[in-house]
Amino acid sequence: MANDPYQELGVPRTAGADDLRKAFRKLAKKHHPDANPGNKAAEEKFKRVSGAFDLLGDPEKRRRFDSGAIDADGREVPRGYAQGGYGGNPFGQEGSRGAQFEGVDLNDILGEMFGSRGGGPGRGFASRGADVRARVDIDLEDAIAGGKKRIGFSDGRTLDVTIPKGAVDGQVLRLKGQGSSGRAGAGDALIELAIRPHPVFRREGDGLVMDLPVSVPDAVLGGKVEAPTPDGPVTLSVPKGSNSGSTLRLKGKGLANPRGGRGDLLVRLVVTLPDTPPAELQTFAETWRRDRPYTPRRRG
Repeated sequence: MANDPYQELGVPRTAGADDLRKAFRKLAKKHHPDANPGNKAAEEKFKRVSGAFDLLGDPEKRRRFDSGAIDADGREVPRGYAQGGYGGNPFGQEGSRGAQFEGVDLNDILGEMFGSRGGGPGRGFASRGADVRARVDIDLEDAIAGGKKRIGFSDGRTLDVTIPKGAVDGQVLRLKGQGSSGRAGAGDALIELAIRPHPVFRREGDGLVMDLPVSVPDAVLGGKVEAPTPDGPVTLSVPKGSNSGSTLRLKGKGLANPRGGRGDLLVRLVVTLPDTPPAELQTFAETWRRDRPYTPRRRG
């Protein structure tokens, strides 16, 4: 026969639901088989405290135990024996007949503590495997359009991960059942996405910023230039008289945002001279400096 369930949990017979939970959590954490591999004494103790909580956590079972109708193993007590002292309770203590509380579930508590699916007496103490974590670097284009990446784990496994369209930096993907194996099933794989720095685009919130070199004639006279975007090149109209620092906005060419749309791409114009300025340009500049001197304004 099992020991007195109140003594197993170390609680008085007047203990309420919270007291039972606290006592069981403490003992289960200490004696759980997963925390004590190969320790038979700890496993036996865990079985006893699990059985005690399984009985006392059920208001009807507890009432019947306190009245002497069932024993600590949950078996019916013969009627003649139930006539013994203290209402037939074989442990000789007055039962807590007046303790009314909501039912507490052994499996729920074990699930919270150990990820277990079951764990009470006769349920095999099955535990779910641990989650595994990994970080995968993705290109900016993959974050916008989606894609696939293959990642490897320390145990030699490889896994193809689908990058969702509109992925954001720091997003975590949960892959069910791809973690470490356990007696009650495998855990999950948690994959954190990190967007690599891009050689052309800089991220600012859900927007992108880029510098676009333009020639002196296009800046002075205006013109059509080709500009890269994450979705492919587009043709931009450079306004007449543009300066370095002038910005053009391309709507919806940035990163995905939480609202389901996309930010903008800001194109910053950079007026650029040829690597080797021709003699005509040098002569023009000399004449301009002599006849039309000016001091550029600083642009903040």
